[in-house]
Amino acid sequence: MQTPFATVAEAIAHAGSRWPDNGFTFQDEAGAERTYSFPQLERDTASRAAAMQALGLKKGDRMGVIVVEPEQFVLTFLAALRVGVIPVPLYPPLSLGNLDAYAHRTATILTSAGARVLVASARLQNLLWAQVDMVPSLERLVRAEDLVGTSAPQLPEIRPEDIAFLQYTSGSTSDPKGVIVTHANLVANANGIMGPTGMQMDPATDKGISWLPLYHDMGLIGFVISPILWGVSIVFIPTIRFIKKPTCWMDTITAHKGTASFAPNFAYALVARKARPEQLDKWDLSHMKAFGCGAEPINPETMRAFAEVMSTRCGMPRNAMLPAYGMAEATLAISLKRLDDHMRTIVVDADRFQGDGKVEAVEEGFEGTALEHVSCGPCFPGHEVSVQDADGNLLPEGVEGELCLKGPSVTPGYFENPEATAATFKDGWLHTGDLGYLLDGEVYVTGRIKDLIILNGRNLHPQSVEWVAAGVEGVRKGNVVAFSRPGADSEELVIVLESRAQTDAEKAALAAAVKTQVQREMGITAADVVVLAVGMLPKTSSGKLQRRKTRQQYLTHGVGFEGTRTAGATGDTFTLARHMAKGVWSRTKAALRK
Repeated sequence: MQTPFATVAEAIAHAGSRWPDNGFTFQDEAGAERTYSFPQLERDTASRAAAMQALGLKKGDRMGVIVVEPEQFVLTFLAALRVGVIPVPLYPPLSLGNLDAYAHRTATILTSAGARVLVASARLQNLLWAQVDMVPSLERLVRAEDLVGTSAPQLPEIRPEDIAFLQYTSGSTSDPKGVIVTHANLVANANGIMGPTGMQMDPATDKGISWLPLYHDMGLIGFVISPILWGVSIVFIPTIRFIKKPTCWMDTITAHKGTASFAPNFAYALVARKARPEQLDKWDLSHMKAFGCGAEPINPETMRAFAEVMSTRCGMPRNAMLPAYGMAEATLAISLKRLDDHMRTIVVDADRFQGDGKVEAVEEGFEGTALEHVSCGPCFPGHEVSVQDADGNLLPEGVEGELCLKGPSVTPGYFENPEATAATFKDGWLHTGDLGYLLDGEVYVTGRIKDLIILNGRNLHPQSVEWVAAGVEGVRKGNVVAFSRPGADSEELVIVLESRAQTDAEKAALAAAVKTQVQREMGITAADVVVLAVGMLPKTSSGKLQRRKTRQQYLTHGVGFEGTRTAGATGDTFTLARHMAKGVWSRTKAALRK
């Protein structure tokens, strides 16, 4: 079975007639819900599409989208796809602590895309109006709530090869690159995710639950576009509601008898830690067939801990944990664990693997240092994954190298960036920059090429160090970064972490405990352990830790200057006032010109 539609535009137009009883449900930040059936979604997106055309937007024009509310984002995004306007999703300002950097990055992306219009939430308009003066191509800012058409849109022909949207990468050290995502890419990837070799989603019985940010590919493609193509109902939890109350995720799954959801590593650890006994007693996860995890290399201990609690207390099927591998350049997903299989891991000899990259499985009772890797399943039908060395030679199974990909989900390249496209696509392969290996036809992801730590001839993946450090009491799980620094004779290991420790004595004791634990479990010595306050580590817009940026800060002026602190605690009110004033001035000038 595959989606019956050739484009997402076709799916939006006809999903209502095929699945009239299904649709999208949107929660607000208080948990109140509003449901759009697929027929209603078709009508509302048509109205917004007409409003876009009334603004002068036409097929092929780019449109920035910075919208916080899931309801407004989804309606605006899908409306653009119907008339061939190319949306460029951008993340909203996550805090008030670094608005200058946010404004610069947003202007860089909008300029790269050549966006004509910026659609924003009403609550953000005064802050974002200054972008109109910063971006040469930008003509105006429009509130998402004001996109209401008075006539039917003129729907152009949308072809599979047409660009659907641009997904800008959240790289930490280079300018962001716009990944071209075509309708054909989306259809191919949705078939892999939702189809018989993927999650086997059935419109009649399945319902997805998501709190993921919609400006990021996992939330957008996994829970908006693929369900539209497949006719599956979804419930959207605002990301900010999950952040404030993580257990609302399980509350919503229970209330709606959800069957599928996805999240990064940290979310599973967070919910397992925050859940109170009385909540576990009332949660019903017996309908869940897929709790997907598609972050960086997956921590098996985190997955097992969540599965143990939720299976024992809440009826979750033991095989529901679903490790996955993907990236924006592959549209979203590359491989998934088989639905009826259990999470599979392999424990390997660390010295052998770190020395020559070869997998040597060890048995229980092994006395040396071991590493555990998680299988992300086989790649999708019609796609091919290979493992290559630095010279482009294919490596056999069980040998680590760069993961490379071919197939219909792979992007044609980066938008108006031939240099970056040529550097990433070689000899017909997408070179992912990820390290891993194949074993029995399944994909194992071990790290990023540029993040490798080389100590005394050993190749260490930072995640293996970070997971050990995160196990020390007092360290915030999911908030640890490991990297190397130049030493007198060779590279040295540095660990930077977040903690709620207050005094210098508490921080020193925690640093010493981390050094001891890493030495005991891995046989390596950390030259420095830096303890930061909560929210001080730099992260990408999707919440991933930025190792290279952390290392750069450490080597220059010290870490902790450009973290993700919340506005309530350390918001720079002067910077906010300055940006608001610039926005009001830009808005006033636009009104006078009009």
